[in-house]
Amino acid sequence: MSQEKNVFRDAANEAISDMAQHLPLDCELLVVACCPVKKEFDLVLPSPESNLNNALDALRRNGLSIDGDNAYKRDLLDAVVGALAFGAQNTTPPPAGHWGQRFWDIGREERGTCEELAVALSVAVERWALLASEFKHTTTEYERELAEISKARDAIAKATR
Repeated sequence: MSQEKNVFRDAANEAISDMAQHLPLDCELLVVACCPVKKEFDLVLPSPESNLNNALDALRRNGLSIDGDNAYKRDLLDAVVGALAFGAQNTTPPPAGHWGQRFWDIGREERGTCEELAVALSVAVERWALLASEFKHTTTEYERELAEISKARDAIAKATR
């Protein structure tokens, strides 16, 4: 830690005690210093009774938005997308009681719906192929039907990978 950061930390620690004495009993105090161009200077000093979730809520009430770009939001959304993907693959379920379970379940349910649809569509395509064989006497129509059947089979294969 740089000398400059140490000096600030010491001063902030002394000030926290003085400031806390003037707060109502149910208030929490948190001192944050951040330097966007010099991240090693970032400093978060919570008072012993403070809760970082409450501090985040206060920042939201004062304009912090999910629309802004920040590493925390990117990491959170990466975790949600990962849980959705793992659920769709039916792999790596989250630990019991984990908040990501909801997203894993959504991924699993969506994949299940897709698989049901693919099975039903496969049956329909096979019946279509049988009916299309009746068009053999009209080569143009038969070729057109075979092309459409091939597209449907490709879509089923893509959906069930």
